Amino acid sequence: MSDYRLVFQAGFGSIQQCMRTQLHDIQHSIEPEVTLIPAGEFRMGRDCGMASERPVHLVALDGFGAGVCCVTNRQYGLFTNDTHRQPPPSSKDERFNHPDQPVTSVNWFDAVEYCEWLSAKSGKRYRLPTEAEWEMAARGGRNGALYTWGDDPPEQQPGYAGLWSTGPERVGSRPPNGFGLFDMSENVHEWCSDWFDPRYYEKSPARNPGGPSSGTRRSSRGGSWRHQIKITRVAARSSIPPEFRYSDYGFRVAMDLQPRR
Repeated sequence: MSDYRLVFQAGFGSIQQCMRTQLHDIQHSIEPEVTLIPAGEFRMGRDCGMASERPVHLVALDGFGAGVCCVTNRQYGLFTNDTHRQPPPSSKDERFNHPDQPVTSVNWFDAVEYCEWLSAKSGKRYRLPTEAEWEMAARGGRNGALYTWGDDPPEQQPGYAGLWSTGPERVGSRPPNGFGLFDMSENVHEWCSDWFDPRYYEKSPARNPGGPSSGTRRSSRGGSWRHQIKITRVAARSSIPPEFRYSDYGFRVAMDLQPRR
């Protein structure tokens, strides 16, 4: 007899209890929700963008998992509590410490160590996304578009003027992109795994590019709540030294589905 039939025969009260238990498990799981980004090709960069976004080049990626939202304060708090680490400085500031806001004031090393911890706890391989993976995920299937929704200016987005006044919004506050990912290109900058090289696109491999082998700055993507224009183009690149912690820097996880080729 199937589990479904057993639950059904136990009566409606048991079904309600089962649903409450499942909801509790989802809310209190250590793992962020992840969605599949299918293997495929896309044109990375923008010819009329900044010099570091050129040349536009075709990139092929294996499938991977991407965090539906940035890692939240609640999720990061599970990590700091379990490892007895100091919480980020933003945890004491009411503008940034709501459980459902993205964790901020974490440097690149903090983000990598969180992914390593999550991998050890879950038995899966979590990591930061590469720049190429981030851009493919952010595009949501809209190859060539300026933004996650198309080409209309950010200021025309619903509620734009009233958002991000004192800090990042709670994750998932605005509509998702075509892959079901929230807050791509807005809210906080997101760490990527790559070293940053403004001329990397001139020599980037065509398949699964992972960035330069060395550098002094780590790549980041996405917009920021404290910038004048709050939502950035999906091809826009940014970088800072990996040890820096800023109140508009967070991250989302990526997850390997298979050994990378």
